Amino acid sequence: MNVVVVESPAKAKTINKYLGSDYTVLASFGHVRDLPPKDGSVKPDEDFAMDWEVDSQSAKRVKAIADAVKESDRLILATDPDREGEAISWHLLEALTKRRVLKNVDVQRVAFNAITKPAIQEAMRHPRAVDMELVNAYLARRALDYLVGFTLSPVLWRKLPGSRSAGRVQSVALRLICDRELEIEKFTAEEYWTVDADIRAGGDPFRAKLVSLNGKKLQKLSIKDRASANAAVDAINAADLSVTSVEAKPTKRNPPPPFTTSTLQQEAARKLGFSATRTMQTAQKLYEGVNIGGETVGLITYMRTDGVSMVSEAINQFRDVISDEHGALYVPPKPRFYSSKAKNAQEAHEAIRPTSFSRLPKSLNLDGDMARLYQLIWRRAVASQMESARFERTTIDITSSDQQTALRATGSVLQFDGFLTLYQEGRDDEEDEGEARLPKVEQGAAASAEKTYADQHFTQPPPRFTEASLVKRMEELGIGRPSTYASTLQVLRDREYVRMDKNRFHPEDKGRVVTAFLENFFARYVEYDFTAGLETQLDKVSAGDLDWKQLLRDFWTEFRSAVDEIGELRITNVLDALNEALAPHIFPATEDGSDPRLCPSCKEGTLSLRLGKFGAFLGCSNHPDCKFTRQMSPTEAQSVIEGDGQVAIDPDTGKPIIMKDGRFGIYLEMEVEGEDKPKRASIPKGWDPHALTEDKAIALMSLPRLVGNHPDDGEPITAAIGRYGPYVHHGKTYANLQSVEDVFEIGLNRAVSAIADKIANPGRRGQAATALKELGEHEGKPVRIMSGRYGPYVKYEKINATLPKGTEPETVTLEQAMELVNAKAAKGGKKKAPAKKKAPAKKKTTAKKPAAKKAAD
Repeated sequence: MNVVVVESPAKAKTINKYLGSDYTVLASFGHVRDLPPKDGSVKPDEDFAMDWEVDSQSAKRVKAIADAVKESDRLILATDPDREGEAISWHLLEALTKRRVLKNVDVQRVAFNAITKPAIQEAMRHPRAVDMELVNAYLARRALDYLVGFTLSPVLWRKLPGSRSAGRVQSVALRLICDRELEIEKFTAEEYWTVDADIRAGGDPFRAKLVSLNGKKLQKLSIKDRASANAAVDAINAADLSVTSVEAKPTKRNPPPPFTTSTLQQEAARKLGFSATRTMQTAQKLYEGVNIGGETVGLITYMRTDGVSMVSEAINQFRDVISDEHGALYVPPKPRFYSSKAKNAQEAHEAIRPTSFSRLPKSLNLDGDMARLYQLIWRRAVASQMESARFERTTIDITSSDQQTALRATGSVLQFDGFLTLYQEGRDDEEDEGEARLPKVEQGAAASAEKTYADQHFTQPPPRFTEASLVKRMEELGIGRPSTYASTLQVLRDREYVRMDKNRFHPEDKGRVVTAFLENFFARYVEYDFTAGLETQLDKVSAGDLDWKQLLRDFWTEFRSAVDEIGELRITNVLDALNEALAPHIFPATEDGSDPRLCPSCKEGTLSLRLGKFGAFLGCSNHPDCKFTRQMSPTEAQSVIEGDGQVAIDPDTGKPIIMKDGRFGIYLEMEVEGEDKPKRASIPKGWDPHALTEDKAIALMSLPRLVGNHPDDGEPITAAIGRYGPYVHHGKTYANLQSVEDVFEIGLNRAVSAIADKIANPGRRGQAATALKELGEHEGKPVRIMSGRYGPYVKYEKINATLPKGTEPETVTLEQAMELVNAKAAKGGKKKAPAKKKAPAKKKTTAKKPAAKKAAD
C-alpha cells in the first residue's frame, strides 16, 4: 500500500481516482505545524531555534496520516511545487518522525505542475527527496518575518498608541502607498496649451500637431498661457506651409507572454475587477479541478509562479488550436519562447496556462468567476503563441517656408490583426489604432491650415495605486513574492492602514503615522532596495549558495541594535520627527500665508501631533490651558474641542456638552438642571472621538430617543445604546438593533417589527439569520452560508465560521466551507457542553480556588 499526501481534500479525491486502489491519498489541509503567535517562538540566542506547534485539528490529521503509514511501505509527499509546498512536506516528515512511524518506510517527494492524469503519472515516475535548500529558504523567510513582526510591533505599540503591527514586506508596501499620497499632496498643477490644425494638402484634411515654433522644438510645457497659444495660432495661419516629409514604416506588435502570478493578478484587476485575493481563490479552484464528464480535471497549471515558459507539448497544442480556430496565417513560423524581466524571478515553473488547449472556454460549463478567469487565462496563453499584429505607421511633416513653424501628423493603420483578434493587454483595450488613418499626400505638396485649435490643459498628479499597479510596482522593485501579494495587501486593509475608494488605495492617518515613524527611525528596513536585497539573499539560500542561519545572524545583529536605540527615545523626539515628516499632510499651507501650525483657538499655541489610545491627533502646545484638538487630516470632517473640552451646546437647555477621558474610555458629559449627577454618554464603538461633530454629540446626549407609541397599547418605544449595543425598548422587551446608526434613524414600523420578533424569539438577540446558500451535506449534516449581524458566515452543526473579508458568498464551495469550519474548530470554535453532575447527597462541600486562567498569547 502507498500513502500519498496532498494539501487539500479536493486534490486528494481527484488524485485518488487517477492512481487507483493501490494508493491511499490523504489531505494535510495545508501546514500541519506553525509558529505560535507569541514572543519567543524564534530564539536568536539559541542559533535561531524555532518552536513549532501542532494545533488540535492538525494533530488529528497527522494521526490519520501516521496510522495509514503504519500499514504501508511507501510515503509519497505530493504537496505543491513551490517553497511553501516543500515546507509542508518537511513539516509532515518532522511530525511523523516524532511519532516514530517512518521506520522501514520509503519516503519520496513528487511534484506536478497540473492536476491531470498524465502529469501525476509522470511525477510518480520521477520521485526525489525533500529539497532542503528550498526548506531552508522557507525557514529563513518565516524567521525574518516573525522577528520583524514580533520585535517591531511592540515598539510601535509603545511609541505610537493605536498602531496595529509592522511587517517586513507589509510595511514597505504601505510606504509605497503613503509615498504616492505625499507626491499627490505636494503636486502643483501647471497650465499648458496644445495647438493643432486641420491641414489640407491636396486631399482630405487631417489633424496635425504644432511641434516647432520660432525655430525651436516645443516641449509639453512650452506654451504656458492663452496669449502664447494665440501667438502660435497666428504663426500657423500666417505661415507658407508645405509637406516636407512623408514616411510610412511597417511596424509590428508582439503578443505578451502567458501569465505569471503577478501579471494574472494585474490583468484580472483591470479586466475583471477582481481583487488579488479573489483572483487567487478562483485560480485555486481551476487548478484543483472541476467536474467534466463525471471526472474531476484540473483546468490550469499551478498558479503560483513567476516563470513565463511553457513545455513544448503545450506549445504544439497551442499552434494546432490557433490553426483550427483562426487559420494558418495566425500561426507564426516558429514557436515563441519567453523569459521573465521581473526582478528576482525564479522561473522554476511553467507559466499559468490551460492544462489542455482543446478545452475551449465556450465548451466548458463553468460559472461566474471561474468562467471569466479561465477565459482570460486561455486567451492570454493562446495569444502568446500567435502571429504578431502588423501596422503601417505614417508620419507627415508640414513646415513653413522659413523653417520657423512645423507641424506633424502621425497615424497607424492596422494591416493584420494577428494576436489582437483574440487578446489585447491592459489599457491597450482603450486604444483604437485602426482609426488613425491619414490621407495619401505627396512630399512637396502645398499645404494650408483650414482650422486651428488651442486647448488648455493642466498637469495631473500621479494616480493612486490600484491593486494591479501596486502589484506591478512591487514586482518591479523585487519586493515580496507574487504568491504573497494578495495576503500582504489584505493585511493592510485589515489593519485599517489603508482604505479602498473607487478601487484605489488611500492611506489612512494611522498608516501614514506608522510609515513616517519607520522611515525616520527604521529607515533601512523600509528601503525598497534593502527589502529587494533580502529577497535576493533568500534566493541564494534556495539555490544552496548561502547558509540560512548566517543570513539571519547578519540581519538580526543590526536589526536588534536599531530596536534597542529607538527604545531609548523619548516620545517628544518621536513627535518632533513626525511633525516634520508629515508637515505637508497635517500642516498644509494656508491661503492667506499665515502659520498653519498656529492654534486656531487660543491664537498663541502651536499645533503638534499627540498620541492617544485611539491613535494620533493634533493638539495645542498650551495644553491643558487650551484644549483644542482636531483630526490629523485637515480635509476630513473635524471636531473642535475648546475650553474645558466643549464639543457642542445642547439646543434645548443651552448647557455645554463636554468630552472627557475617563477610566473606561472617552465619554460625553452635560449638567442637568435639578439633578445632582451630570448626564453622561459613552462614545459608541467604531466612532472616532476626535471626529465627533456637534450634531453627533447632541444626538448622543439626547438618548434615549422616542421612536413613537406602539399601535397596540399606546406605550412608548424608545431607542438607545446600552451595555450590549444599540436597542429598542417597549415595556419589558428589549430588542437589539443592527448598528448604532439605527438608534437615530429607525422608524416606528421597523421598531414594532423588531419588538415583535424579539417576543416571538426570546432566546436570542437581534434578527433571525437567514440562509444565503445551501452548500449540501457533510457527514449527513447540512452546511449553509448564513447572513449574520457581522457579515456572512458558514454554519455547520454548532460551528459558525466567518467568511474571509471580501469573499462573495455565492462563490464558496462545500470544500472551502468545511476548511473554514475545521479551522474555526481548531481555534476553539467547537465547544463541548460540560456534562452535568449531581451533587453527592449529604456531603460537605468546600470552596475551591478558581482555576488559573491561561495566559493570552
